[in-house]
Amino acid sequence: MNTSQTLRQESDQPQRCFVVGPIGDPHAAHGSPEREAYEHNLGIFEQVIAPACEKYGISAVRADGIAHAGDINEQICRHVVESYLVIADVSQGNPNVMYELGLRHITGKPTIHIGEAGQLPFDIASIRTIRYQRTRSHLAGARKEIESALEAGLRDGFEMLTPARVLRGLQTGDGPAASETGGGTEEDEDSPGLLDDFAVIDDGLDAMAADMEAFTRTIETIAALTEQSGNAMLDLTQANAPMSARLAGVARYAETISAPAGELHAVATAFAERMTALDSGVRAALGLIEMTPPDERGEEAAEFLEQLMSMDEAARDGLAQMGAFGDSAGAMVRLSRHLRKPVKEISAAVKQMTSAIARMEEWAAKARELAGGDTA
Repeated sequence: MNTSQTLRQESDQPQRCFVVGPIGDPHAAHGSPEREAYEHNLGIFEQVIAPACEKYGISAVRADGIAHAGDINEQICRHVVESYLVIADVSQGNPNVMYELGLRHITGKPTIHIGEAGQLPFDIASIRTIRYQRTRSHLAGARKEIESALEAGLRDGFEMLTPARVLRGLQTGDGPAASETGGGTEEDEDSPGLLDDFAVIDDGLDAMAADMEAFTRTIETIAALTEQSGNAMLDLTQANAPMSARLAGVARYAETISAPAGELHAVATAFAERMTALDSGVRAALGLIEMTPPDERGEEAAEFLEQLMSMDEAARDGLAQMGAFGDSAGAMVRLSRHLRKPVKEISAAVKQMTSAIARMEEWAAKARELAGGDTA
């Protein structure tokens, strides 16, 4: 008996696979990006995902294929959480897809990632992703890879991804959860839900806030050193000092900012890494809060939303300063080769922080929506 027959015998109804991915707009004008996105993603669904699932008796559906009337956002969340399997197309890191994927990861249920080669987001690069290209042969190969993943998962079990393990208090190799071994007690059933396991996320957010403070202090240090150097250079110019003296002044300035520039780069790298590590968990937490009625969320959820909004406000206060500083750093490199290394580190740090803060803004926007309005 093959795996497909076994699966069908375990349930009178076919298992459901919810397909998460960009949808596009079927009503957009022909040739428009929205219409092309719709046709491309529909093709991936019809030629790759649906046939692979059908082989094992699994019914695949996209968000635009949900037949029941009702609030589409709630329906999507329920499909993401409740479906037996989710296949997510992560091409280009679509924000809605990443949000839904974070929500799915926390459930620990079977999830398969696929994505167009060259279009994969860096923040989930550590998770195995089936890659495809827009050619008939490559699409056929991707379908076979999905079939192989399904066969192995149905036979041996699907691996729980890291966000689910962390938020359930599990570590690799620690063994199954109590609920899986039948070891749960009445006290376990009355214990707090998953939102109370977000201490891991809270600690990470606190560390990110400390990184932002350190980044701001280091920028202020470099700015003060820059001002001092500027005054010294002005004195040399007014004294009509020789060019060698001015060059020596620039070299001294470069030396003084080398250490804080390196520190700035290290802090920005740590901040970006924490952002990457926390992204799925934060999005999953927001998804769980969204699915919980407001009067049942408790103080922990409110504090979590407030933390995200407060961090975003602090980050936005420093974002303009970072941008201006990055521009001035770029101009400094033309003064002397001595400045190339520290200015390169400063520019890279500003770019990293700006990119990471943009993602933080997405968290905060969702937090404001769940908190009942824009509180910025």
